[in-house]
Amino acid sequence: MSEDRVDELLQKLQKYFSHITAAEIMNQNVITLTPERTLWQAKELMKIRKISGIPVVNDKKQLIGIVSIEDIIVALEKGCIKDSIEEHMTKKVVSFSPAESLDSIISKFERYHFGRFPVIDESGKILGVISKKDIIRTILERFRLIYVHDERRSQILEKEAEWFDRSLITGDYVKKSDADFTFRIDYTDVDLAGAGAAKLKAFLNKKELDERLVRRVAIATYEAEVNVVIHSESEGCIYCWVEKDCIKVRVEDHGKGIENVEQAMKEGYSTATDHIRELGFGAGMGLPNMRRYSDKMVVMSEVGKGVVVEMIFCERGRT
Repeated sequence: MSEDRVDELLQKLQKYFSHITAAEIMNQNVITLTPERTLWQAKELMKIRKISGIPVVNDKKQLIGIVSIEDIIVALEKGCIKDSIEEHMTKKVVSFSPAESLDSIISKFERYHFGRFPVIDESGKILGVISKKDIIRTILERFRLIYVHDERRSQILEKEAEWFDRSLITGDYVKKSDADFTFRIDYTDVDLAGAGAAKLKAFLNKKELDERLVRRVAIATYEAEVNVVIHSESEGCIYCWVEKDCIKVRVEDHGKGIENVEQAMKEGYSTATDHIRELGFGAGMGLPNMRRYSDKMVVMSEVGKGVVVEMIFCERGRT
């Protein structure tokens, strides 16, 4: 696909996937060099790996520059290809933060016309790199998940009696009694909203899991729990299974249900009362945040029967 076609495709898809962040897009398999390496070594590595630029890091893995194919060409012209990278690398590097949105990412690609950008944390440590290919790959994966979720939802709608007994994602019967963590949600006290998510976070932290993974689970579970409290008018339950390669969370209630799930998935859409809004809830980001922070999510609901939300969380790079 030509560069122009890629740009055109990204422009069309951008508005539908604006919630995706750099942390979700980045390729964590980063090839780096240290500043004392030579430009000749950089040239050979670029040729082998078929890339046009390599981040340069110090001994703490912090980004200190980038050496590009342009730097190699200039070095060949000047006869200094045996010089150290540090003498010729670009030191003012344009980068992304892990939380940077897709809109901002595409804007920087359009502004600077670089082939790839590094993603760095607050300490300057490089976490990954992003190319347009990585963006397209991530969007295509989201399209695949949306299709799978819609297919699974359609299958379950045909067997509504099994909502609360089967997994929305796999279709297998759910052994709730085997859950590693269970919490009953009390919908009668809005001040307790989030108590279950806090206890789940503490439970997962004791298992010494990846902090970023636990944080995503806690945020998504909090949103699901708050939805039960402010919308369902029914008690609910949080179930969590900790597996070798992922964490599965299921939140369900037998309350009012969601009239239009697709509408509810849109950012800013809310049916919360003025009183609930005054308490700081009901901003219309519940389901969108669950989708954003989970790796797979399926929602099943029918008015008067309740809501089931099922989410899977994996360490980034293992989804």
